[in-house]
Amino acid sequence: MAEKLVLGIDEAGRGSVLGPMVLCGLAVRESQQSQLKELGVKDSKMLTPKRREFLAKEIEKIAEHTIVFHVPPCKIDSDRAKGINLNQIEAIRMADIINMVQPDKAIIDTPSYNSDKFESFLRSKLDSKDVELVCENYADKNWPVVSAASIVAKVSRDDKIKKLEKKVGEPLGVGYPHDELTIKHLEKLARDNNGKMPDYVRKSWDTTEQIIKKYKQKGLKGFFGKKKEPC
Repeated sequence: MAEKLVLGIDEAGRGSVLGPMVLCGLAVRESQQSQLKELGVKDSKMLTPKRREFLAKEIEKIAEHTIVFHVPPCKIDSDRAKGINLNQIEAIRMADIINMVQPDKAIIDTPSYNSDKFESFLRSKLDSKDVELVCENYADKNWPVVSAASIVAKVSRDDKIKKLEKKVGEPLGVGYPHDELTIKHLEKLARDNNGKMPDYVRKSWDTTEQIIKKYKQKGLKGFFGKKKEPC
């Protein structure tokens, strides 16, 4: 009897204000989780970029399946406009990965504190209801296969941000609202484009909306300040 195929899924860039949300599904045979552990995989946030890049290459040698999905900002914005929240956007993509791999067991790092609710929605999107699901907060700290998925997702997203920086010609930081370089770039975009934002920015985020609002108001003040009444 073949060993169980175990799939770990995690994401990177969920809360970022620019760049994609990246999801990785990584599958190994059950006994190979010990190989991942020996390799030193752990939550990607606990590793340096250099270490993540090294581990990602080693993980690829062990994994039986690796699937990486990039969900662009415009898709996140359009889904949210339709009333699909971020947890659901993530669950739908995770279900797509499970349906593609068809594992015996799928272990998910859940973004919601209500793991039962998240699991119920996720299961409703699965082709097979027989797959064993483990939905946990912080699964990337407890399961080597999820840690490995988190590393691959993070490396893929970091690579995307680097390419984006080369394209725009300036540093973007990590792409999250708490990053000064990210906010500086967003304010520059709003100032230079009358509040308009390019496709790599999540326009539905509160951070973006507030910056757009600020620069639109400045633009209106300038317009009214220069307007002259006819003699």
